Amino acid sequence: MTPPKMSRRSVLASAATLPLAGMAATHASASAPLTGPSRAPYNRIRLGGFDVTSLLAGTRTVPDPNTIFGLNATPEEFAAASEAAMIPTDRALFFFTPTVVNTGAELVLFDTGLAAEGITSALEAAGYTPDQIDVVVLTHMHGDHIGGLMHDGAATFPNARYVTGSVEFDHWNGTDNEGFANNVRPLADQMEMVGDGASVASGITGMAAFGHTPGHMTYMIESDGQQLLLGADFANHYVWSLAHPDWEVRFDMDKAAAAATRRNILDMLAADRIPFIGYHMPFPALGFVETRDTGFHYAPASYQFVMDS
Repeated sequence: MTPPKMSRRSVLASAATLPLAGMAATHASASAPLTGPSRAPYNRIRLGGFDVTSLLAGTRTVPDPNTIFGLNATPEEFAAASEAAMIPTDRALFFFTPTVVNTGAELVLFDTGLAAEGITSALEAAGYTPDQIDVVVLTHMHGDHIGGLMHDGAATFPNARYVTGSVEFDHWNGTDNEGFANNVRPLADQMEMVGDGASVASGITGMAAFGHTPGHMTYMIESDGQQLLLGADFANHYVWSLAHPDWEVRFDMDKAAAAATRRNILDMLAADRIPFIGYHMPFPALGFVETRDTGFHYAPASYQFVMDS
């Protein structure tokens, strides 16, 4: 049987009815509720022979970020920098990103978030349990880094040894800071004090980065010739801290020292093309640094660490 011939006009007329049918089908099947934005609570990459896992232990929206960043900038300068980066000036989203490094011999956790619930939930999503953690490294003693150390008066990571900078510990141990007293001091007898250049585990080296706090430390991770810096809080915002490293930050205890440290580390990362994980960078908090004008630019990682070898 010979199929009927169709003219160009009849073909176009038939096609014109398809979008209406498609719209009806879509409307009929759109029964799933709107749930709002969400993100995975962990991101794992391979660095040489190590697994490096960023954990999203929490977020917080804060108002009036110009009262935190750019204290020595004018409101107009702050607004211009924010507008150029297409981010709002009236609020900002803080990320809290502990990191787990699996060296193959030890599971090393850097910082613990605001509370035990946040870090343990993120660990569970990533396939780890608190009792598997061999080493807990504290970059510094601000509450959003030590808050997950204890839970109901007991250590959250019962099998871990603890490492922190000696300068940092000595400073806070001489204060009546409640967070330190409740979370860190009970573990003091199990804590190893380290300084600049110390090895805390195979392939993990401490680097003094003072200023944000008196003994703030960063850690260089190296495996099979690949490097990554765990930057903690040397830079706390991907725009306001990188594009303007000399802008003062409210949480930096020694603002001049923190700015000098920030610029030195950013210079190193840009010159040597070393990636870094920043505790408060947009999750998964992994990126690179480029020089730009008198400051720097944050380049988020894309597929560099997830391609097949």
